[in-house]
Amino acid sequence: MHPHPQQAPHVSVVVIGYNDVAHISDAVRSALAQGAAVREVVAVDDCSTDGTFELLTRLAGTEPRMRVIRREVNSGGCGSPRNTGIDAVTSPYVMFLDSDDILPPGAVDALLTAATEEHAEVVSGLCVRRELPSGREVLWQERLYTKNAVLARPAQLPRLVHDTLCVNKLYRTDFLREHGIRFPEGHFPYEDFVFTARVLAAGPRMALIPDQVYVWHVRRSAERLSISLDRAGIDNWRARTEASRLAYEILLGAGQKELARAARAKFLDHELRMYARELGLRDADYQRAWWAHTREYLSEYDAADWSLNPTAPGRILGRVVLASPEPRDLPRLKELAARPARLCPPYARAEDGTPVWSDDLPQLTLEPYLTRPVHRLPLAVDAELRPRAGATRLRLRLHEMYGRVAEASPETLEVEWRHREEGRAAQRTTVALTPSADDTWSAETAVDLAALGAGTWDLRLQLRFADGVTQEMAAHAWEGAGRLRRSAVPSLRHGVLLVQPYATHSGSLALRVATGLRGVASVLRGRLRRLLH
Repeated sequence: MHPHPQQAPHVSVVVIGYNDVAHISDAVRSALAQGAAVREVVAVDDCSTDGTFELLTRLAGTEPRMRVIRREVNSGGCGSPRNTGIDAVTSPYVMFLDSDDILPPGAVDALLTAATEEHAEVVSGLCVRRELPSGREVLWQERLYTKNAVLARPAQLPRLVHDTLCVNKLYRTDFLREHGIRFPEGHFPYEDFVFTARVLAAGPRMALIPDQVYVWHVRRSAERLSISLDRAGIDNWRARTEASRLAYEILLGAGQKELARAARAKFLDHELRMYARELGLRDADYQRAWWAHTREYLSEYDAADWSLNPTAPGRILGRVVLASPEPRDLPRLKELAARPARLCPPYARAEDGTPVWSDDLPQLTLEPYLTRPVHRLPLAVDAELRPRAGATRLRLRLHEMYGRVAEASPETLEVEWRHREEGRAAQRTTVALTPSADDTWSAETAVDLAALGAGTWDLRLQLRFADGVTQEMAAHAWEGAGRLRRSAVPSLRHGVLLVQPYATHSGSLALRVATGLRGVASVLRGRLRRLLH
């Protein structure tokens, strides 16, 4: 499919905003810049007090395609202003844009071309999460958008439930109105979970396109974090489970049983793993409240929800939560929730030799690990890095898992460091694995810290077995005995390096490097500011 050179004005873009005077004009301009296909931009101000409405009014005064609607009372959420937009638009198609995001050039043309050529009621494209201020980009649900696809009904592709965003899609306006599809009103976090479930429940003809159609700006340093980033309070988790529950009920109530089942599986694989990775950052009161609420929510799952792929990391995690009335094994669960997942020792067995989670939870079986392909097991590698003025060494240790690793004969580990912001790889090397007497395999390699340079570096591994099969891995940061201590290392190239090996939220080894006296001073000033704050 190729965009038409001159699209008819068929699309309304609803831009919603509240107290976002710093960013909303960029959003509006990105919508207007889409060209002739955009008939109107409907900007809905949710009763801002910072000048957002006045700014929008000035923009509308110079742009005939723009209308501004001001809500008289702040709704407390994103759903109500979007509903206001749905009621106001006059075009055959509508899409949504948040005040702090943008539409990339050509987005509307690509979506509208697919909609008209494929007679689709909903067209969905690729969203890019852009971290600011670094500019690092991550593709959202990339697996869904590798090529053009047309679905007569959403149930043909159950994985659609993983894309809960409402903003990377173009909708036929009359489809939304005829089915009464709206967002939850008022303060309802994760309102897009519910809206997307209502869309899928109505069974639209859909088109998927690989074009980038939305840029989602992620501002982790913002004074007011977005709902998806503000996960420190237990109310956020309760809101997320409630939205997930309602999405499931909507799909099930519409007879979309396969999609409903997929939505529950998605909760285990995405939501549960994400929050479990962060449990160690929270205090004991939060951990107990999270655990109790999660047990209550997961008790609604039935046997069929657990039977498919029972050793998937999210399902094991959920079964541990259900099996214990109190929080337990949080460090081990954090590693299992990592991507890629790692099941760290101990590797317990029941009295009959069956693999189990632990000696005191023998009912939680891991028996499928005995027959699953070894490269699909959540194997664990420990990594230790001790910066030195000379050659810094990286030590790696691969653990046996129920005899399966030895069966497959692990041979090598490919090691690389990947710059977190820029995505580039450095110092890729392959090292041989040597078996040890304690059911582990070891490897060691040098790390040239000066050549790596400044930034945050993530360690990535690829394990290769004797038959040539490989497995992508991240390494567990080997903690204790000063292994993750910050060090100042002399450097011929930079004068001095400040090196900090550390464990990420999921327990993986990463490395921060500051170069030169200026870089070191910058790190120390930041540290001092955090201490004073």
